[in-house]
Amino acid sequence: MYKALYRKWRPLTFDDVISQQHITDTLKNQIVNGKTAHAYLFTGSRGTGKTTCARILAKAVNCLHMKDGNPCLECELCRDADSGALTDIVEIDAASNNGVDNIRELRDGTVFTPERCTYKVYIIDEVHMLSAGAFNALLKIMEEPPPYVKFILATTEIHKVPATIASRCQRYDFRRIRADDIAARLKYIASQEDIDLTDDGAALIAKLADGGMRDAVSLLDQCSVCAETVNAETVSAAAGIAGRDYLYNMLDAVCDADVAGALSVTGELYDMSKDLTRLCEELIGQLRNIMLLKVSPQTADKLIVCMPDELEKLKALAEKSPLETVMHRLEVLQQCRERMARVINKRVEFEMTLIRLCSETHDNVTPQTADTAELYDKLKKLESKLENVSSLPSAPPEKREVMEADAPATEERLVPTVDIRKLKPEDLINCERWGEVLKEFEKVNPAVAGSLDGSTAATAGNIMFITAVNRFFMELFRVKENAVSLGEVIDRVLGQRFIIKARCATTVTEQKNLAESAIKKANDSGIETAVDNNQDPF
Repeated sequence: MYKALYRKWRPLTFDDVISQQHITDTLKNQIVNGKTAHAYLFTGSRGTGKTTCARILAKAVNCLHMKDGNPCLECELCRDADSGALTDIVEIDAASNNGVDNIRELRDGTVFTPERCTYKVYIIDEVHMLSAGAFNALLKIMEEPPPYVKFILATTEIHKVPATIASRCQRYDFRRIRADDIAARLKYIASQEDIDLTDDGAALIAKLADGGMRDAVSLLDQCSVCAETVNAETVSAAAGIAGRDYLYNMLDAVCDADVAGALSVTGELYDMSKDLTRLCEELIGQLRNIMLLKVSPQTADKLIVCMPDELEKLKALAEKSPLETVMHRLEVLQQCRERMARVINKRVEFEMTLIRLCSETHDNVTPQTADTAELYDKLKKLESKLENVSSLPSAPPEKREVMEADAPATEERLVPTVDIRKLKPEDLINCERWGEVLKEFEKVNPAVAGSLDGSTAATAGNIMFITAVNRFFMELFRVKENAVSLGEVIDRVLGQRFIIKARCATTVTEQKNLAESAIKKANDSGIETAVDNNQDPF
């Protein structure tokens, strides 16, 4: 019976494992020195050797003739372990055995000593799939197992493993396998299996595998039955990356702002039952290639995955758009991919995204770039105007416009403790805690507190004079809620309610003369106005 290549060529010793020497050397040293841990946690992406190393470790600690930390593969224990007949090595698939009862059965089995081996080893694959109750059931036995029991946990999603479990294990992180190592291993397997594998075919398989050895060997197995010689063209056809002209036609349409062309290609693919979610992912992959060509054209050929004839098309597309535009398109498509998992009609979502991309490519400037440039121009014009104004001589303070705000009388009014008509400038006392008032007011009403930046306050009896430098201050404080909230903050910080009189002065001289002007106006008019934290705004 035919056996899949990835199963047939699974490593049987630590020396056969590639690209994980930092882990295999450590495990071999522990076995040689007799210092193996009671629990291990292997984590990493798919096809990097987690389960393989777990099986090798389980054999090595029980091997009758261990050789430099590796199992001998010749003793009866090693042979039975490789054939799956050794009952003291128990493999559990947590994806399908993730309940509390499954772990309770495991825990009950640890009571019995090994039948033939020195250690009873439990290998729990995809351990992150266990339920919360199952993890709790596993916790105690993992913390203090019998001396003859060892646990090896394997997972691709370490973040889902509770910290209470991970802290009781020795953790080993498996790296993605290097493309060169995958290609060399594929060449060796091909030579043993009489498969004619070319260098470019091995290199392309290694790139498509994305660091996973199992995916690479499976693709080699698939390609070996498609043609006598496994080259780049064979791999491309078997992997489904050949004949992808529709991707470049669609990207051309986006670059040329051709909405009709992009939608036409989408319609043709939809009629051919093309999965639009997969199409979006393929566009993201090609835009990534273009981005790498823009950023690092010298090394991009080692990082991107494409056919040799596709490379020229990608370079031509890269010349059409700046890097900012390419990255913006990537961001928009990735957001579209996330939304397509939730929307009812994926075609509508994808077509909306294409229309947006085409409409945003005029002048090869993204909306963010255009907005930033426009804002920058406005700021430069404003700075120029301010410089011209600052160079003009200042008008006399008494001739400059000074905005005032007084509140109309209400039913409840505070009675002034001093006669404002008799106040003199020297009678005003600077409010030294005004800064505290502003900080507290920022917590209560941050949207309005900004208009009081640079303001000052002075008091006379129970009357407070506020001087602001922001003209917007008056508009905000005509809203009753804003005036009331300020009065409440002043009362809370200073411990006293005040009649508040406010003015807005735009120069330092006006600020200095505010009190004199307010007093003079009150003396001339003979009108008293008041505002407290329960009255209308200024």
